[in-house]
Amino acid sequence: MSDPMNVLAPEHRRLRIGDAWRDAASGATFVVEDPATGKTIAEVADAGVVDGLAALDVASKALAEWAATPPRKRSELLAATYRALTERSEEVARLITLEMGKPLAEARGEVAYGAEFFRWFAEEAVRVEGRYNTAPAGGYRILTVPKPVGPCVFVTPWNFPLAMGARKIAPALAAGCTTITKPAAQTPLTMLFLARIMEEVGVPPGVVNVVTTKRAGEVVSALLADRRTRKLSFTGSTEVGRVLLRQAADNVLRTSMELGGNAALIVCADADLDVALDGAMVAKMRNIGESCIAANRIYVEEPVREEFTARFAERMGALSVGHGLDDGVDVGALIDEASVAKIDELVADAVDRGARVLVGGERPDGPGHFYPPTVLVDVPEDARMLEAEIFGPVAPIISFTSDDEVMAKANDTEHGLVGYVFTRDLQRALRFTEGLETGMVGINRGLISDPSAPFGGVKQSGIGKEGSHEGILEYLDVTYAAIDLP
Repeated sequence: MSDPMNVLAPEHRRLRIGDAWRDAASGATFVVEDPATGKTIAEVADAGVVDGLAALDVASKALAEWAATPPRKRSELLAATYRALTERSEEVARLITLEMGKPLAEARGEVAYGAEFFRWFAEEAVRVEGRYNTAPAGGYRILTVPKPVGPCVFVTPWNFPLAMGARKIAPALAAGCTTITKPAAQTPLTMLFLARIMEEVGVPPGVVNVVTTKRAGEVVSALLADRRTRKLSFTGSTEVGRVLLRQAADNVLRTSMELGGNAALIVCADADLDVALDGAMVAKMRNIGESCIAANRIYVEEPVREEFTARFAERMGALSVGHGLDDGVDVGALIDEASVAKIDELVADAVDRGARVLVGGERPDGPGHFYPPTVLVDVPEDARMLEAEIFGPVAPIISFTSDDEVMAKANDTEHGLVGYVFTRDLQRALRFTEGLETGMVGINRGLISDPSAPFGGVKQSGIGKEGSHEGILEYLDVTYAAIDLP
């Protein structure tokens, strides 16, 4: 098997600022580890504040020319990025698996998903429109002109190291904005590879900048404090999102926030259980459960609870755990020791409070950050895992007896990202769609992410939408002109 690191030459493991790949001003670096082995796979530049501001400087200087670039040209560059990612899918997928841990099959899926944002927004780039109309009272005309917001700062997470950057960079470039991306320190290599691809297809210098750092707080704070920054988009925890919103308030920045989730997956007694089981496995185990839209709580109506639970536990117990690059692996390594320890503590807390473990529940010995697929039943309402975002392969199952009861439980959280409902009753599905306090609902399916659909939550799960036509609007301001014309 070829070394996945061969696709990213050492000179491209540095900061991408303007037209150069450069070391951090301090010369500092940090290591990137394979979470399945704990071994170092690369060293990358560790940017400081001066590097972040250098990236903002070139992004600001590149803005006018990029904003004036014909939409068709911007579209063609995004389409070329889509083609390049598709052609090099296997290389990108192996790199994702190596630094993040997910199985190779899932990494390939992420590449396809991430690339699609470039294709979608290549199409949207040529459809940004204003309007011209007569004022209702007459006497003048109303003209609206969409304009790029300006330099954007992106803070992206480790769980989808390509896709989460792609769904910010693609609409920003389509709108005419320039960008600075600060990828997660655990998974910086994929974003550097994307920057290299975009350089190769001809995206002009200064439009896409990547700043890798272990000092995210000070670097991002400096960027947000600079008045040249006009937009912040963040994907990550609600706790960090609150901090960034406070900082963004000082300069009244446009913000998009895709924050934490606590998704309820509801299986009604009238559901097709085969469909519900398939959907629950996807909603829970996609990306090893390390996803903001993962099913965090599974509610099953009492008449089918026993059958569903037994069949679901059997499927979970049959999944194979191992290095994501190995053949036949279903569940890869979690991102780091802290994640494993958190999950282990949540399971222990639930058991201490009376829950029973049907499968899994014990972390394995040996190297790497692994935790087995785990199913718990008789989980009490005060168990911490029903409030915390588990972010791993652990599924608590809780029974319910009425729609009102389960709706209240599903909504009893500060989060409001997504909910899942399995039922054959259309009216029941629509009641849940209207009653769940979430930005998204999956009806009889466990996968809702799609670049053509508006992704985003309500309550403390976020602000704004990513994907769909709504996604490009996050990167546009609108100027209104009143034109005197009797």
